Amino acid sequence: MALFIFILRLILYILALPMYLLNFLGVWSWICKKYFPHFLVRFTVTYNERMASKKQELFSNLQEFAGPSGKLSLLEVGCGTGANFKFYPHGCRVTCIDPNPNFEKFLIKSIAENRHLQFERFVVAAGENMHQVADNSVDVVVCTLVLCSVQNQEKILREVYRVLRPGGAFYFMEHVAAKPSTWNYFWQQVLNPVWFLLFDGCSLTRESWKPLERANFSKLKLQHIHAPLTWELVRPHIFGYAVK
Repeated sequence: MALFIFILRLILYILALPMYLLNFLGVWSWICKKYFPHFLVRFTVTYNERMASKKQELFSNLQEFAGPSGKLSLLEVGCGTGANFKFYPHGCRVTCIDPNPNFEKFLIKSIAENRHLQFERFVVAAGENMHQVADNSVDVVVCTLVLCSVQNQEKILREVYRVLRPGGAFYFMEHVAAKPSTWNYFWQQVLNPVWFLLFDGCSLTRESWKPLERANFSKLKLQHIHAPLTWELVRPHIFGYAVK
């Protein structure tokens, strides 16, 4: 099986050689950063339609983690186009972080469409280094479809833990690797190197539940689901929250 995967990958490498050359020259990364937000705008509409019930379930108890003032302070890491905004409670104070500055204009549109929120600021930074956010300063951190593309999952989880106040919560929803010995897992292994380039660093094969289980959170509620999405490759999902 491993040999078969290697052969198919080799064929894909040859077919995708122009992309790899552009990536080596630094051009492909620029193209992705510039145009990936336009793809994501369309993708998130479909994703939210298919996953609306799961997102509503996930975010249903957000307000329980509000501070003494009653207002929820929320940090969204890898905010993208602001696809989660409509699921946040009224009066929620939202700060957004994303390493791609090209998302800002789409965020502004999402903010205008979600007047029930109090938008604080947009910070251009990677989740692995959120030094602009103070220790123990937010009630909730949200991260959806982000752990698949970060460079270091353990490091971003340490940063999440740092910025959360004691008793605060980290909410996540991520596509993950399929069960081994399934055809879906086989094709994830075959297609991952090209998928990684096409979708701005996204990986199909990450077992993101494992670093979550190893993190220092006092409580972890995590579910594995088969998401009702068109693409079989990204149907395996996890979602839930962890409490500091």
